[in-house]
Amino acid sequence: MSEIEPLRAGHAAWLEADAPHSPVLRFSADEPLVMDSGVSLAPLTIAYQTYGTLNADKSNAILVCHALTGDQHVANVHPLTGKPGWWETMVGPGKPVDTDRFFVICSNVVGGCLGTTGPASTNPATGKPYGLDMPMVTIRDMVRGQKMLIDHFGIAQLFCVIGGSMGGMQVLQWAASYPDCVFCAIPIATAPRHSSQNIAFHEVGRQAVMADPEWAGGRYFETGRHPTKGLAVARMAAHITYLSDEALHRKFGRKFQNKTAPTFTFDADFQIESYLRYQGSTFVERFDANSYLYLTRAMDYFDLAGDYEGSLARAFQHTRTRFCVVSFTSDWLFPTSASRAIVHALNAGGASVSFVEIETDKGHDAFLLDLPELFATTSGFIESAARARGLKEAKAST
Repeated sequence: MSEIEPLRAGHAAWLEADAPHSPVLRFSADEPLVMDSGVSLAPLTIAYQTYGTLNADKSNAILVCHALTGDQHVANVHPLTGKPGWWETMVGPGKPVDTDRFFVICSNVVGGCLGTTGPASTNPATGKPYGLDMPMVTIRDMVRGQKMLIDHFGIAQLFCVIGGSMGGMQVLQWAASYPDCVFCAIPIATAPRHSSQNIAFHEVGRQAVMADPEWAGGRYFETGRHPTKGLAVARMAAHITYLSDEALHRKFGRKFQNKTAPTFTFDADFQIESYLRYQGSTFVERFDANSYLYLTRAMDYFDLAGDYEGSLARAFQHTRTRFCVVSFTSDWLFPTSASRAIVHALNAGGASVSFVEIETDKGHDAFLLDLPELFATTSGFIESAARARGLKEAKAST
């Protein structure tokens, strides 16, 4: 039987010294996660955080799905970095996802590295970390794991599922796989499938990791070393895709880093170079290299229409879920055309759907930033859906 127990969130030895605690749902060997690859993964742990209070009829639950490098710490101080939760602009008391009103759940995805079973977890067959023996993970596998968590809470229908980027892919998969379990859905800055360009960017990052001699064929935990240089380069390359040219120019331009002239070396002469190196160095302190390989591959494999004989509309046929699809004008990683494809499919499937393209030059990462139009859009949609669902308004703060 499944049980909830405290578990140190870092399975990896290099995280154990400062590993935080996070609630974990542990499933035994007789409750496996049956994966798209045909493998049954067991035992399984799912690490999660909750905020707010579940009401008596369990109708006020919102599931937040995290993006590629996110985790379960959506609205609390991150226990590893000491930084605010990754979506504290969106989730919290009085915010669009109002924890005074809703019971908010966010879990670390299967394949992750902060408490949920992933490549750094112990393989029961060997007693060593899985490494590349971990079964390949898909977005649908992630959602299956989340469904196991939601079922444990006894929640028959989530009021809302919301997420951006890879989190948005999970939102779409939830709506397709479990339409009766999702009252409303908010996929943000996402796509119904990964483009060839995005697969290419991910492959560059994976090759950077695997080219690091310390990667050791994925067995670096056994050597006591870690491919930090390769993972840092992968993060640097990916981070460029999260921003727009306008945002980069506004923030950095061609400014020198504490200099008025070039050094004529390969040091970080430009501020943008220093910024990317910082992003890479801080990332390796909180993320596992093999998890990065697995999660990027999961995004590459995502093709929702492919699961429905090539018809995206069929994935949402006759759905009763209400949708609010959001895109950003300067997002070239998941452009508005991808969101329009989702909207067209939803319309063809007879779904109730709203669509907003937000004007901003902040790029793909805009969904994580302080963006009033995004807050107004999500707040308005959630309020409308709450009225339709018959949920009471939050009590006034005292």
